[in-house]
Amino acid sequence: MADKTYLDWPFFDARHAALEQALDAWAREHIAPTHGRDVDDACRALVRRLGAGGWLDHAVGAIDTRAICLIRETLARHDGLADFAFAMQGLGSGAISLFGSAANKERYLGRVARGEAIAAFALSEPQAGSDVAAMQCAAVADGDDYVLDGEKTWISNGGIADFYVLFARTGEAPGARGISAFIVDADTPGFSVAERIAVIAPHPLARLRFDGCRVPASQRLGDAGQGFKVAMATLDVFRTSVAAAALGFARRAFDEAIAHAATRKMFGQTLADFQLTQAKLAEMATGIDAAALLTYRAAWQRDQGRKVTREAAMAKMTATETAQKVIDAAVQMFGGMGVVSEHPVERLYRDIRALRIYEGATEVQQLIIARELLREAAPLREGKA
Repeated sequence: MADKTYLDWPFFDARHAALEQALDAWAREHIAPTHGRDVDDACRALVRRLGAGGWLDHAVGAIDTRAICLIRETLARHDGLADFAFAMQGLGSGAISLFGSAANKERYLGRVARGEAIAAFALSEPQAGSDVAAMQCAAVADGDDYVLDGEKTWISNGGIADFYVLFARTGEAPGARGISAFIVDADTPGFSVAERIAVIAPHPLARLRFDGCRVPASQRLGDAGQGFKVAMATLDVFRTSVAAAALGFARRAFDEAIAHAATRKMFGQTLADFQLTQAKLAEMATGIDAAALLTYRAAWQRDQGRKVTREAAMAKMTATETAQKVIDAAVQMFGGMGVVSEHPVERLYRDIRALRIYEGATEVQQLIIARELLREAAPLREGKA
């Protein structure tokens, strides 16, 4: 039986616990691992199912970070691709929710919430991943339009999305201050999918090309040159939710491990009777709770309107690294069965690895945390304290 006592923590309201319980019950009936199916078709089907169930309403419009995190954690416990489908609807449309005009919100957000349009977030480039300031994709103003040229890569939902929130250099200032954000419909002339990318835990992923791709200036999100602000505000929400997804993976692995340890017979006793097993289970449980506290602290703080750059980075770093350790320990506990293809813990082992990289690798989170700490310590460093 999964431990859900964390729902009683003061970070949550009663509505959050009710949301988790309702989604968990719904997922048991409507979500099953999608092995052996075409991943594009499976992802489209999941988006439609989540939309029909009303769950995508939480991914658009007024953002409740704690609700998004609880949904991602719950879906991740059931199926990694279901979590992915929900998360990308939120990440891909998040900038529209936060910075879109009334017309843009009207045009896109309802379709996203109903599962009728698939969203994507196009930030990374071949030479500009964590280093956003190195972005080369360009948007040149031309009358009432912008003309886009360049490439994006590692774009989740690439190839199946109906629209992309794209970040491109508009040149108002050097580095990150000269980037703007745009909504680009997938049927816009000059846009193409250059390459589909296969990864360890299959999901739609692609390299995109823009060649004289013309979009109206009305499709820009926020002011010109404010794209970095748009991207970071969006990531502050969904970086915390990556931590929540990692928690979901870790909790599922822990539940699988403890059930196995309690029933696996060896040397006249169960695996759980060995002190080595008990020590490992204690480490796993403690790590999960510590990561959960950081995750839901960041989510709660953002919902209070506070800046969470440091807290979100701490949560993302700790939860993903902890989940990797928990899942690895679960695989080890299962022995040979743990590496059998499509066994739950083997699947989790593949699911977790990318989370330590995307939306800022662990090393980038360390830099963000240190940068924020040193900014607060600036008076000390300048001898003014």
